[in-house]
Amino acid sequence: MGPILLVNRLGRRAVMLAAVVLAGVSVAAGTDKQESALRRNLAWQIALDRLGLSPGLIDGRPGGKTRLASAEFQRVRGLPVTGELDEATAAALEIKPDQAIGRYTIQAADLAEIGPVPKTWLAKSKLSHLGHESLDAVIAEKFHCSVDLLRMLNPGRELNALKAGEPVIMPMVAQPVPPERAEWIEVNLAEKVIRAINHHRQLVGLFHCSIAASKTKLPSGQAHVIGVALNPTYTFDPQMWPEVKENITEKLHIPPGPRNPVGRCWIGLSLPGYGIHGTPNPELIGKTGSHGCIRLANWDALRLGQMVEVGTPVHFSDQPDTRIASARW
Repeated sequence: MGPILLVNRLGRRAVMLAAVVLAGVSVAAGTDKQESALRRNLAWQIALDRLGLSPGLIDGRPGGKTRLASAEFQRVRGLPVTGELDEATAAALEIKPDQAIGRYTIQAADLAEIGPVPKTWLAKSKLSHLGHESLDAVIAEKFHCSVDLLRMLNPGRELNALKAGEPVIMPMVAQPVPPERAEWIEVNLAEKVIRAINHHRQLVGLFHCSIAASKTKLPSGQAHVIGVALNPTYTFDPQMWPEVKENITEKLHIPPGPRNPVGRCWIGLSLPGYGIHGTPNPELIGKTGSHGCIRLANWDALRLGQMVEVGTPVHFSDQPDTRIASARW
């Protein structure tokens, strides 16, 4: 697990060194009051994201995911549980509206993440890498945000025509609190949330997830982690995908990349056929529809992958885990 943590820290450090804060610079259409509200909302979501409490996609429009993460933060910190950004919560989160928006310089490595997006499984299997379909998707994943937010922050610009060395305005995702080892993780199927708890019974991570639409495919009871793979290759088994109408008779190996069916990280579980993994469609997190696995945004899957190891217990439930005593932060 050490090398995984090192790679991810270095990657984030490179991002932060290439970005500058735009304090006091008008970047959004509308009144000063609207821009102030946008910066405050972004700072709220960024602060939660920094702690490993997923606010959902950072978009400046806090919804149910942001409020759930905020309520959980308030609960374990002993604050009034409202799910809203009151003064006490803003102070405890140390939100910084003036540092919520920055300028990032497009890197050659960003452009290298773009690749063809074939529609068939057979065509996917013939590639060496499943990259993003466009530059705006690359930047959105890098900064944990929605493509719509990037477009709003960069009005009148063709984001997908940008070249290396050109600037783009983005949410200033903060240097994350280093992930802490989880003693166990709880997958709450009712809330569609994963909680990571350390050996002090403290909450150290909360991640929104997607689950299977069919109750018959939902996991239950206890399991444990049997392995963690970064940039995994996915094995497509046509017998497991009866809805696919392609004439495929053999298993296919689908190459790694952000648009791999299991994203950038696979956490294998002791339940046969089940895992926790990333997804190429973070905007669908919180919805149902998977074959049964638990899906996270790619960046959340990578963070959780740093927090678990072979043998980490996994508990599936519809009820909150009463063993969580407090917060680490």
